[in-house]
Amino acid sequence: MAREANLDLVEVAPNERPPVCKIIDYGKLRYQQSRRGNRVHQQKLKEIRVRPKTGGHDIDTKINQARKFLEHNDKVLVNVLFRGREMQHQEEGRRILDAILEKLADVAKIERNPSMEGRRMVALLAPKGAQKSSQSSSAGSNA
Repeated sequence: MAREANLDLVEVAPNERPPVCKIIDYGKLRYQQSRRGNRVHQQKLKEIRVRPKTGGHDIDTKINQARKFLEHNDKVLVNVLFRGREMQHQEEGRRILDAILEKLADVAKIERNPSMEGRRMVALLAPKGAQKSSQSSSAGSNA
C-alpha cells in the first residue's frame, strides 16, 4: 500500500504492543520533528507606559500586565512620560515608578535603575529566574 501511494511505512511507536506504524512521507516526519524541538521562547522586551497623572486603578492594571510579561519570561521596560509642566514635578513620576517597582519586586529584578532619558523616566525589569527554582524543586520531590 505504501509503495502504491509513493509513501513510506514508518514505525511511529516501537515500544507499544502491538507496534504502531503509519504510512507517511518519512522526510516530512523528520522535518516536523526537527521543527518541534525549536519551540523555545525567546525573551522579548515589553514596554509599559504611564504618566504622572495616571490613576491608581490604571497603574494596577499596568502592573498586572507587566506581571504577565515577566511570568512569560519577557523583560519589561517601564516608562513614565512627562509632558509640558509635568517636567517640573519629576518627583511625582519617581514616586509612581518606585511604587511599580515595589509591587513587582516578587517576580522581577531591576536590571537598570530608574533614570531620566529626555522627557522619560525609564527602568528596566528582568524576570527573577523562577524556572531554575521550579526545576530544582521538582527534582527534589522525585527523590
